[in-house]
Order: sequence, then structure tokens, then C-alpha cells
Amino acid sequence: MKKTILSIFGILLFAAVHATVARADNSKDMAVPGTNEVTLGSLPDASYKPVLVTNTVRIAGEKVTYRAETGMLPVLQPDGTSRASIFYVAYIRLDVPDKTRRPVMFCFNGGPGSASVWLHLGALGPRRVLMNPDGSLPPPPFSLVDNQYSILNQSDLVFIDPVATGFSRVTKDHKAAEFFGDDPDLQSVGEFIRLWTTRQERWLSPKYLCGESYGVFRAAGLADFLKARYGMYLNGLVLVSGVLDFATISGDSGNDLPYPLILPAYTAAAFYHHKLPPDLQGDLTGALAESRAFAGNEFTSDLLKGASLAPGEREKAVRELSRLTGLKPQVIEDNNLRVDEGVFRKQLLHDEGLILGAYDARLTGRDGNPASPEPDFDPSSAAVMGPFSACMNAYVRSELDFKDDLPYELLAGVQPWNYGASNAYADASPRLAEVMNENPYLKILVFGGRCDLVCPIDTIKHSLNHMPLAPEQRKQIQFAEFDAGHMMYINLPDLVKIQTVLSGFIQP
Repeated sequence: MKKTILSIFGILLFAAVHATVARADNSKDMAVPGTNEVTLGSLPDASYKPVLVTNTVRIAGEKVTYRAETGMLPVLQPDGTSRASIFYVAYIRLDVPDKTRRPVMFCFNGGPGSASVWLHLGALGPRRVLMNPDGSLPPPPFSLVDNQYSILNQSDLVFIDPVATGFSRVTKDHKAAEFFGDDPDLQSVGEFIRLWTTRQERWLSPKYLCGESYGVFRAAGLADFLKARYGMYLNGLVLVSGVLDFATISGDSGNDLPYPLILPAYTAAAFYHHKLPPDLQGDLTGALAESRAFAGNEFTSDLLKGASLAPGEREKAVRELSRLTGLKPQVIEDNNLRVDEGVFRKQLLHDEGLILGAYDARLTGRDGNPASPEPDFDPSSAAVMGPFSACMNAYVRSELDFKDDLPYELLAGVQPWNYGASNAYADASPRLAEVMNENPYLKILVFGGRCDLVCPIDTIKHSLNHMPLAPEQRKQIQFAEFDAGHMMYINLPDLVKIQTVLSGFIQP
């Protein structure tokens, strides 16, 4: 993958364009070029009364009565004044005798610059956007339905929109750019979690974080920040389609690591589109096993050799890569064995005039510019943007009864973003390892979509496998793979599986 990656939700940020992830400085932004910088209305103070709405939903055959709490919480300074107000939606089950022992999960997407709408209305909340069963775009107008696959029956939920996203914004005398970086982001979101936990008297509740895409990077940092700053120990992290070490997803001169790690995702996408040879096409599990074996052995060795790779070895590598990706050998030759996701998306179905989605390579779109070397848009982003925007704007104002005339910012411009790295790739895995070493009870659940070309599941597996942990701590990490992509929950069979896996994780 060249040194660009697509930015979306949090997926997430979901976006149809590339965003530069540079190395070793503050330009490693995953936000969206062309997205307007957010002009935030400043707030005179942070005195808000949350809007409370009571409702019911049937989850896993059980009637669940809950209170939806929608509002703002201040980001407090040491003197007690506020720098910003963070918008949130919390769902609290009401028929619980002792709320202090009930789990609570704090949820956010990524980008950076994405609101939490994707996890909120896609996977976890009591209402969800109605997509086609395979996650493709339904015809407008769009609609919301009860989410019988929500996890609200097992855990209370708090969806957090970081500063500049959703309705979150700075107070007067402050600028949104003050929050655009790893450290200030952890401080503001961490302060929100502390304050909400304090006001709701939930310090004794089991506490979980659920982050998607850059939200995984945030969750790892937050686990460390909450422990160090407030002495808040977590029970678990749910890491959805994310990245811990940017070196695993940002290929450039001197860094070949992403190419073997993305290869199984190419194999899964080619399998879905029936582009693998017959002996691989009949068995996805076998095809992925062969792809991973080649990626971790011969392919890695071939890339390390660089220009010293012998002609016969190169020919063999081209032949095997073509077999495992469905691409024509010439495409692999033209890209010096290093096929980035844009080339793969453009070339796999090129003869049919189709391009693949980046966040979900199962989804396709018409190639409107065949002469372009890479796709002009991301069909998987286009599939979700309209439905989620319409439904969130309707839901927050009508069903949740929260009134605000400013636009709800699904994707905000937050550049430049300071990743806190100096002459290195940003990497949150050392912080996560430190937290797991200090809190041996912390559990990790990793979700990954096989057809995710932005944050392939093998990249986070690589990061976790290289963390300095004792064998008993590694038993605290579990993985769940899904058929779809980055937002696997838009695929109905995957959403059903998510509920089952999460229920076991929260209530083992």
C-alpha cells in the first residue's frame, strides 16, 4: 500500500478519497482532503441539562426498557472552567436493580475527525440504519429500525463525539485546533469518561471501551491515560477494524511490511468476486491459510531481497501473487510486487468496468474513469454516507428530541493532527502492552473484516503478536473475523455474529 490510506468513519473516517499518512511527523492525518474545516459555534458555557427519553426495544427475544440521555458534558480545566463541550448519547437499561454492577461501554469511531454515528446506528445502539442485507446502498428515502442485535441487553452504552465532530465544540476563547492531536484527544475524551462516570455514579461498574478504526489507536491510549491520570482500570477493550502501529498500513520506501499483511485481504476479496483459481475458489479457509503462509514466508523474504531477488525467484513470486490475488501477472510486475490497495481495487474487476470498495472490497461501483490508475471514489463509502447522515440527523432531533441548529458533523476536518511521533511511525501498542502488564485482568477483543483493505485484520494481529506480553496475558486476547469489510456490521450475517461474540465477551 503506498503511503496513503483511505479515511472514513472510523471507520473509521469514511471517505471517498485518500489521505496522506506520512512518516515521523504531524502530517500522518487520516482525515479527508476536500472536507471543509469545521467552523464551530463557540459555547458561552457548558451548563446543559441532558434530554431524557424512555423507550423499549426487543433484543434477542427480550424486551429491554431503557433511557436515552442526549446532551453535552464539559471538558474541564484544573480551575473548573470549560474548554469545550462534548456531545454524547447514552443508553441506560432501567430494569436493573444495581446499576453500579452493570457493565458500561464507551464507544467512539475514528478518523480522526469522525463522529460515533457508525457504531451508534450501525452496530451497537437500540436503533440502526436499515441497509440492504449485504450492506449495499438501499434506495432513498432511508429509514431506521429497532436493532434486535444491539448489546444494550448486556451493557449500558455511551457514544462519544470528540471535539469538532457531531455537535461537540469549543467554548469561547478556545480553538478547536487545540484538540487536534493524540495527547489532547486522549485528555478530552478521558475527561469526558471520568466526568460521565462520576455524575452517573458508575465508578464500580465494569467498564469497556469500543473503538473503531483510529478509535482503536485512541482506545489503546485511553486505557493507559485513564489508568495513569484517574486510576480507572478497565475490564476490556473492543478493537474494531483498527490500527495500533501505522507502520503496518503505510508502505513506502524502506517499509515493505504492509504488503504481506494486506495479502490475505486481497485473497478474501478475490474469493468473494470468484477470481481465484478453482483449487482455491472452493475453500475460503484454505485459500486464506495458503495466502498467510506465503505472505509470512516466501513473500516477506522476496521483498527483503529487493533488487537482489533472482529472476527465477521473482518470476515465482509474480506467479504466486497472481494466483492468490486474482490479478494479472503484468499488474504485479508493473508494481514491483508491491500492489497497493488502490491498484488492487482498480484492477481486479477492470475488465468488467468495475472498481472495488476500500473499506469493503465486496462492494463495487462503475469505473467512471478507466484511464485513471486508481479508483476515483470508494463505493463502500458511497454506500453508507447517505443513509447514516439522513438517519442520524432525523434521529437526534426527532426521536431523541435534542435540538441544535448547527449541522451534525459526521466527518470533520481536523488537520493537521499531531500523532505525537518523532521520526517514527505512530504506534500505540507499547502503551497497550504497558496497561496489560499492569492490569492482568484487561481483556481484548479484536474484530476484523476479511474484505477490509484499509485496516486489514492481519495488521493488528501483527502488532499484538509483537507486544511484550507473558503467555497468560496473551490468553486475554481474542479475535473474531467477519466476511465483510471495515464496517462489517452493515452486513446482516456479520451483525448477528457481533452480538453473539460481544455477549460472550462482556458476560463470560
